[in-house]
Amino acid sequence: MPFPQRLIDGYGAFLSQRLPLQQNRFRELAETGQRPEIMVIGCSDSRVSPEVIFDARPGELFVVRNVANIVPPYAPDERAHGVSAALEFGVGALKVKHIVVLGHAQCGGVRAFAEHAEPLSPGDFIGNWMSLMAPAAEKTPREGLSPADYLARLEQENVINSLYNLMTFPQAGRLIERGDVALHGAYFGVAKGELSVLDRESGEFRRVAAEQHARAFQSPRF
Repeated sequence: MPFPQRLIDGYGAFLSQRLPLQQNRFRELAETGQRPEIMVIGCSDSRVSPEVIFDARPGELFVVRNVANIVPPYAPDERAHGVSAALEFGVGALKVKHIVVLGHAQCGGVRAFAEHAEPLSPGDFIGNWMSLMAPAAEKTPREGLSPADYLARLEQENVINSLYNLMTFPQAGRLIERGDVALHGAYFGVAKGELSVLDRESGEFRRVAAEQHARAFQSPRF
């Protein structure tokens, strides 16, 4: 099969629209290297691109994406650990000042874990990876919640659990405790584009830019 035409067309739009406006930015990044202050750990879901959600320019975000935006606990061994390696690079080499774990609504990985549905099985990669959600599930009761509300709570608890796991990494934990790195939890509503941020004192996710969001939805474009 040939290279996807959609990507070629998109690259053409990049050449004609974005590159002329940001050529100096790309040239500077090539010469001096990247210095992002914000690391975002998000989901691989194609609907939840951090660069799009936060309208980021090249070089502004150090983004790591995986199924269900999970940060595993610190577990040094001789195996390969992609998320852990990226975290080590972000805090050690890039010296990021903020780490954001970005969860989202309608997460397929979270739903599969909650419903024990395909494509999960005990011996595959996805099943083993999603088992890291078990601590979040233990803290999310089903009683009194509709299926949709339960999944939303579990998606958010999964963000909180990943923030907890970040503290188990010695280097990151020291920097966080010293105040050199700040942790943040966020949750994106795909259908309406709503963003909520974790309030660490209450443990609740609270909407941000709600008035601006309301004005946007009052626009004739919607």
